[in-house]
Amino acid sequence: MEAENSTKETVTKKKLNRHGLPDELIAQLVGEIGPDSEKFYGAEGLLKRLVASVTEKLLETEMTEHVGYEKHLKDASSGNARNGYSAKTVRSEFGPIELSIPRDREGTFEPRAIKKHQRQMNGFDEKIVAMYGLGLSDSDIQKQLKEMYGTEVSTEFISRATDSVLEELRAWRSRPLEAVYPIVYLDALVIKVRENGTVHNKSLYLAIGYNLEGQKEVMGMWMDSTEGAKFWLSCLTDLKNRGVEDVFIFCVDGLKGFPEAIEATFSQSIVQTCVVHIIRNSLKYVGFQHRKQVAADLRKVYTSDTEEGALLALKAFDEKWAKQYPTVIPIWKNNWERIRPFLEFPREIRRAVYTTNAIESLNYSVRKVIKTKGHFPSPESAEKLVYLALKNASEKWLRPPTFWNRALAHFHIRFEGRVR
Repeated sequence: MEAENSTKETVTKKKLNRHGLPDELIAQLVGEIGPDSEKFYGAEGLLKRLVASVTEKLLETEMTEHVGYEKHLKDASSGNARNGYSAKTVRSEFGPIELSIPRDREGTFEPRAIKKHQRQMNGFDEKIVAMYGLGLSDSDIQKQLKEMYGTEVSTEFISRATDSVLEELRAWRSRPLEAVYPIVYLDALVIKVRENGTVHNKSLYLAIGYNLEGQKEVMGMWMDSTEGAKFWLSCLTDLKNRGVEDVFIFCVDGLKGFPEAIEATFSQSIVQTCVVHIIRNSLKYVGFQHRKQVAADLRKVYTSDTEEGALLALKAFDEKWAKQYPTVIPIWKNNWERIRPFLEFPREIRRAVYTTNAIESLNYSVRKVIKTKGHFPSPESAEKLVYLALKNASEKWLRPPTFWNRALAHFHIRFEGRVR
């Protein structure tokens, strides 16, 4: 008997394709449409009819469960009864779909496959959100939906569909964070937002960090009227309230008061000013004909093996360029205590901490998405789009950097007792 059952199972498996569907059914469907893919994927193709048929079958099954008897087989003892159908058109990624929704006499049927007042199939809103996340305007989304699915929607409908992102954003903003992040980058970018009838510049604050596993993540996003150390203090407090207890190294730009805001919140952290920002600031005062040479001499400073070597290179730079460009050397000397920290680390860690490029590349991804917007109609619309851009960008952060194991070993020694 067991052998017979085994044989039957083998036969059954042979009749299913690798997707678990009966080969006989697939052959029948292909026979109906032939080699013309338009007959399957087109506006009135087989795929659209299949979706409609399966949905109506699900609704019929739900009604049977609700009234307690199969269609055409009414049970006299049933306290409720079927009561015909109502027509309903729903939007879908296959175009508008006409459905017959079963009704019951008592009006208590609550379908799950297509809920009452639901006007689009599951997945349709997600298509709109995905297009919005790519930076398409409402009118562009309208056009795409019309061309791709033969579906017309209003800008109000698109706005309502993307509003679901705000709830997700609120949950994301309040999510707990890990206790320890070896490296955290802080930066801000400026966007234009209409508020109270006037377009204003808003600063969008971002924090990304490497956790102990070397996985990079966006830790937070905040918005304020201007970039300033005072608001950064509130951002850092938010990180702390969400569970961050320790950060080994903060990488920041040269904003005045920034290090003090960090030290007020994370007193043990090292604050590293972005060397690339210092270089850019220095070259602003250098004639175009000397920029390459000055940049090469500054490179000797920040690529030195030791702090002593860096100071010697800085002295040599001063002797060579002080008369021509007297404003450059004070930039380095006045900021040296915030520039020098990365020099105590091995080269594999230096690459990660001497510049804020990690977050600037994220900002670039955001700017690519928002560049088509002259301005945002509201702060909420800006946050929706930026959040989706951050989400799309971070999905590409699959693996820790190649140097992470060596860096972690150094962190264990340098920050003894803090790696946990």
